[in-house]
Amino acid sequence: MGVRILGIESSCDETAAAIVADGREILSSVVASQIDIHRKYGGVVPELASREHLRQIVPVVREALSQAGLSFSDLDAVGVTQGPGLVGSLLVGITYAKTLPKPWPNPWASRSFP
Repeated sequence: MGVRILGIESSCDETAAAIVADGREILSSVVASQIDIHRKYGGVVPELASREHLRQIVPVVREALSQAGLSFSDLDAVGVTQGPGLVGSLLVGITYAKTLPKPWPNPWASRSFP
């Protein structure tokens, strides 16, 4: 298996993690939705979204690793969304990515999407 990258997404109201090999093969993809939390307000409440990301990020990443049959030491890099998005939600994903075990020389990369 070639280069394996963990991608983390937390820009709004879904916490997601996926692992891709060689930029072509999806080894895992896990999404935790917050639709039920925000439905009663008629839209996304930023503070609630941030708090739910805090609750979901660890189990979502662990499940992505489990589905791929990998551990952190098997990863070559981590990518994380840096924007656009809700500031608090983005901060959860970026901070988590920065605090992961770092067996690789370039531990993470952030990406903005237009």
